[in-house]
Amino acid sequence: MTTPQIDPAPRLLERVQAYRGPPTAVMEVCGTHTVAIARLGLRSLLPPGVRFLSGPGCPVCVTPVDVFDAALFLVRECGVVLATYGDAVRVPGSDGTLAEARARGADVRVVYSALDALAVARSEPDREVVFLALGFETTSPTVAATLLAAREARVDNFSVLSAHKALLPAMDALVQDPDVGIDGFLCPGHASMVLGTRGYRPLADEHDIPCVVAGFEPAEVLAGLALLLDQRLAGEARVENAYPRAVAPDGNPAARAVLERVFQRVDSRWRGLGLLPASGYDLRPAFASLDARRRFLEGVSFDGREPPGCRCADVLRGVLEPDGCALFGKQCTPENPVGACMVSSEGACGARHRYREA
Repeated sequence: MTTPQIDPAPRLLERVQAYRGPPTAVMEVCGTHTVAIARLGLRSLLPPGVRFLSGPGCPVCVTPVDVFDAALFLVRECGVVLATYGDAVRVPGSDGTLAEARARGADVRVVYSALDALAVARSEPDREVVFLALGFETTSPTVAATLLAAREARVDNFSVLSAHKALLPAMDALVQDPDVGIDGFLCPGHASMVLGTRGYRPLADEHDIPCVVAGFEPAEVLAGLALLLDQRLAGEARVENAYPRAVAPDGNPAARAVLERVFQRVDSRWRGLGLLPASGYDLRPAFASLDARRRFLEGVSFDGREPPGCRCADVLRGVLEPDGCALFGKQCTPENPVGACMVSSEGACGARHRYREA
């Protein structure tokens, strides 16, 4: 793994546009990268034969419908206070959204963190408070730390409905999917702060695919792309770091340790990718009293029906551009989203619609 110097943005753009190597499909697996690429109009600047694929980098988008069905059950049938992130309240379940349930009287609250949800539980000890936890390794360690704090403080009216995902198994599945055809990964900046660059070595070594960690400023995104194209031109496949100011080779061992202490890896279902081995984080048995599934959902199942006509699953796999969906920009808009990819500010459909990329 190397950590190169980053050139100024104009020079990086020249390097990218001068590329004349083999055709290259680059997948970004970070919602912030998806937004940055759309906002900067980078697709219009790519040389012939190079294209971006937006992968499953949006946590709200990859969360399957049955999770939102479970959250709706909790507020409708169990009467809990459901706390979660703002995007999550607008994602359709099989029968409505959390925002619609709130309009009908359910107690659904938007918070910025698990600690905010814990504060609600502490301030209202007579109410059951459930935090719907979404995200990758960027947010899951903070939820783990919150659960440790809740257990130590003996807050017995607080629990978590975990829909946390592990990013690397999804990347491994995608690179082996012949329908996708990925030639390189622009690896996420935020999750890599925890995972470190070494986490991507198996992808590069076993699948012979370049992996470059990139930041989010224009020069950092271009640096990641330039390094990836350099590898393609040289016929190489290794891990490089274009975000050295934030990402270290070992990432954040302390964050991974607290995550491992509280959560265990389990097979998990992803929207678009199906059931992936060891790709989810569930609470360990020692934390059963803080696990909303064990407390409220034992023996309950959910349909998890996708909205009719929605192609979000194909967009998340990188096999369909957002505007390839018949609903895009018509029945499905940010103001009236049909699918999760249009709901989230980090979703590929939402970003494409907002910035109207060609």
